[in-house]
Amino acid sequence: MTEAEEQALRTKLAELVEEHRDLDAAIATMIESGPADQLRLTRLKKRKLQLKDQIAQIEDALLPDIIA
Repeated sequence: MTEAEEQALRTKLAELVEEHRDLDAAIATMIESGPADQLRLTRLKKRKLQLKDQIAQIEDALLPDIIA
């Protein structure tokens, strides 16, 4: 992986982590505010899980394989 590719992945990772954090806050706010729109809440949670998977994939790509 070139340095430019690694930097692009790190930038994308930072964006995804920020979006994941924002969704977490939005979900918490919806839950605390009382009866929430369950469909919207479910969609937000699903998007949050998708982000988590994308974050894990990028982190795996950034970490070198170490043979013990």
